[in-house]
Formats: sequence, structure tokens, C-alpha cells
Amino acid sequence: MQCRQFGAYIESFELMPQNVLKAQKISATHAKNAYTQAFLPHIKPNALNLALHPQGKSYDSQGFSRLLDSQNIIQFFIGGAYGFEKEFLNLCQSISLSTLTLSHKIAKLVLCEQIYRALSILHAHPYHK
Repeated sequence: MQCRQFGAYIESFELMPQNVLKAQKISATHAKNAYTQAFLPHIKPNALNLALHPQGKSYDSQGFSRLLDSQNIIQFFIGGAYGFEKEFLNLCQSISLSTLTLSHKIAKLVLCEQIYRALSILHAHPYHK
């Protein structure tokens, strides 16, 4: 997905290996561990790594745009119903889209719209208004 008018390129990866699906049926602890093992190899030290988490920091649109400003590589991680292990959260900044529980597809849709809105704010595009 590209936002050419803002010079942005967005890649989306679905990381849902079988071990994650199986772990979710066993326990919350197993599910969190499976997500950590699936996502850990994708953490980039030079990136802004953001984990979507119910207890993460909430931003308004202006604040979210400031968070993304001047970042070259931004990675978002959307966990499962049980969230993430602390080990994984310690490697990321935690943000929250809502206190509501959202399905992966809805969370991704809301996140993409908020990224577009943040880019429009940063580039003084009228979409935000």
C-alpha cells in the first residue's frame, strides 16, 4: 500500500503461524509466548516498534502524528486477545487504539486510517479537517 502524496510505503505482514493458533486454545500464557516467538525476529533495533496493547498509551490524532514524525521505519505489532508478554512489550512502545476489544481486521483498518490521518496532518493536507 502506498501513500504517494506523502512519500510513504506501508507493508502489511500477517504473522499467524500454526503454533500461535494452537497456543490460543491452550492458555493465555501459551498464546502470549507464541506471539512473542512469532514477532521477536521481526523487531528492528533501528525502527520505531509499536505494540498495540489495551494498556498502551492513548494518543489523539495530533499526538499520534508527532509520534510518527521523523521516523523512517515504523513497525506496528497487533497481538491476540491475550496481549503480549512483558518481554516483548519491553522492546516496543505500547500504544492503544481504544479500550474496546477489536478484531485484527478492524484494528488494522483503524490503524491504517490513523496512519493516513497522521501523514495528512504532517503534510498539512485537508483530510484531517
